[in-house]
Amino acid sequence: MDWPIGVALLLGLIFCGIPIAFAMAGVGLIGVASIIGWTPTLSLIGQTYFDGGRSYTLSVVPLFLLMGNLVVQSGVAAELFKAANAWLGHRKGGLAMATIVACGGFSSVCGSSLATTATMARIALPEMRRFGYSDRLAASSIASGGTLGILIPPSVILVIYGILTQQNIGMLFLAGLLPGLVGIVFYIFAVRLSLVMYREEFAVQPKLPLIERFRALKGVFWALALFVFVLGGIYVGAFTATEAAGMGAGGAFLLTAARGRLTLRNTLVTLFDTAKTTAVMFFILFGALFFLNYVNFSGLTTDLREWINLLGAGPYQVIFSIVIIYLILGCLLESLSMVTLTVPIFFPIVVGLGFDPIWFGIFVVIATELSYITPPIGMNIFVIRSVAPEVPIERIYAGVVPFVAVDIVRLVLLIFVPSLALLIPQSM
Repeated sequence: MDWPIGVALLLGLIFCGIPIAFAMAGVGLIGVASIIGWTPTLSLIGQTYFDGGRSYTLSVVPLFLLMGNLVVQSGVAAELFKAANAWLGHRKGGLAMATIVACGGFSSVCGSSLATTATMARIALPEMRRFGYSDRLAASSIASGGTLGILIPPSVILVIYGILTQQNIGMLFLAGLLPGLVGIVFYIFAVRLSLVMYREEFAVQPKLPLIERFRALKGVFWALALFVFVLGGIYVGAFTATEAAGMGAGGAFLLTAARGRLTLRNTLVTLFDTAKTTAVMFFILFGALFFLNYVNFSGLTTDLREWINLLGAGPYQVIFSIVIIYLILGCLLESLSMVTLTVPIFFPIVVGLGFDPIWFGIFVVIATELSYITPPIGMNIFVIRSVAPEVPIERIYAGVVPFVAVDIVRLVLLIFVPSLALLIPQSM
């Protein structure tokens, strides 16, 4: 089966509602069998799933998921919001800015955009409403801040990218740190932009004494210590990313116990959620890995590279074309599906054009972040709706416009200033 037919079949299955894990595995199975025959294909798919299931490297996924779920259970998000609010709440739009900063802080010990959004929605939305913030600004700042969960390390999406491309996961984590911090600054600017665009009017909190602001930081000390311990251990070479996942999960367990949140019922729910999410992600990942075999056998990347050479497209023209593809796919697919579907195709082409594979991982994640807040899918927007169903979805869509705009600017900045992602990894 030629690759254009295979790609068309895959997209058709996805748009018909077939889960992407089964769509990729099914197309990969049929496509590879049409090239090398059924007997070796069945052996190959069995080996792919078996090797994936027993992979030591893949143990990083459930461990980081467990770490994030335990941090959610610990209730540390409320302390992060309280601390950020103490320093920013007295400014115009300060509560929305504090939400962005708290999302960034929570992302550093969580690694999941959906968990970050859901947790902060329950904490920040009632507080912003109490001070007269519109649902448009309140919901959009939470949804946008939640996207930082897949960039600021530890990030599950970066782990998946590293596995798909055989890149060093620790290096990817370090590369995501600086762009994540830039994202926080850009989102704070987007809040200010929203105030100008929509002429928001609301009450402003009184400025707290300096001693009170410093006292508010006490609640975030252990969460910050956990982040520094995990990422610092990778940076100094004390342990690998896989070992860091185990250390982080253990640290999150101790943090939850120290805060008195380690009840049997809550812990069982956390373990069940971790196992369920891991199973879903593994099915998608294994389907993508087998689809990657079809991509290699069919010569898809070779044909695309020859087509690019025929067109005479330069490296940056190709990169901006990929940006447009991600913007379109972001309206139709969620992040994990986007990464597993596109990376096997784009990665060899981009690396062949001379771009750094670590840099491309950060590029993919920032491009993917847009899918969390762009209509009509916008997973973070639907998370907000599940927490606050009374918020009209069209108001959230209107509110995220400034945030989408600054994310596009950040992506362009990353393209022309690759050291934004490579500075910290290259310092090792």
